[in-house]
Amino acid sequence: MNALKVTFLLLVLTGLFVAVGYLLGGRQGMIIAFGLAVVMNFASYWFSDKIVLAMYRARPATEQADGKLIRIVRMTTQRANLPMPKVYIIPTQAPNAFATGRNKDHAAVAVTEGILGILSGDELEGVIGHELAHVRNRDILLGSVVATIAGAIGILATMARWGAIFGGFGGRSDERGGGNPLVLLAVAIVAPLAALVVQTAISRSREYKADRIGASISGKPLALASALEKLHRAPVRLNLDQRPATAHLFIANPLSGRGIANLFSTHPPYQERIKRLQALTMTGMPLA
Repeated sequence: MNALKVTFLLLVLTGLFVAVGYLLGGRQGMIIAFGLAVVMNFASYWFSDKIVLAMYRARPATEQADGKLIRIVRMTTQRANLPMPKVYIIPTQAPNAFATGRNKDHAAVAVTEGILGILSGDELEGVIGHELAHVRNRDILLGSVVATIAGAIGILATMARWGAIFGGFGGRSDERGGGNPLVLLAVAIVAPLAALVVQTAISRSREYKADRIGASISGKPLALASALEKLHRAPVRLNLDQRPATAHLFIANPLSGRGIANLFSTHPPYQERIKRLQALTMTGMPLA
């Protein structure tokens, strides 16, 4: 099912990318955008994990420096009956985590320095269980591909905004777009919103499912609930308001809560997530 979702989203986002290219540069812009989309689809499938990890300057975890984290990941991975993923540390005090990769055999789990500083061992185990649930559910490719293409659409929207400010990019009169400042302004507004709608559509239900399966993997739903509470109340936030394309990857919403991007939050309310996790202790925690 996720393979179909990936294919569908690639087609939708590619179509949006090509449409924006047409509006920016007419038929020539559409051809260039299509060529870029083909390259991006290839890169987002094979290298999206590396792109996202590089974006956050993540470094590989080592047994010497990060032994506790690696032991928790190894233990939780064995419980989930999954191959050991690569483990990375993101150099920021904002507490958060995400999983990425093509499939369970090529997966990576990344956590921030901040999350290691505020969570207990049980809480960290709950977070790792949540991320491994995304690996098991094959969510990671979907999320990484969407992050890569949504980011590219954001770049095109920025180009359109500057084109509108400076009166367009020129272009032939028999082609719609390609120079009309009003069209460019509309592209600058609509394109990133369309990408956010796609992100929102794929993210909310996946987070609830990953919470449930992650709690089943770790056997500690209350620890995961406690971790979510700490992550959302932390004074330092990984503010991605200027690049929301990757927001859906993280376990906790990294947006500030302000601005138009937050109108299409990629995460369900954390209070509801905590409530559902607490309910699992009374229902016997259905196994994944």
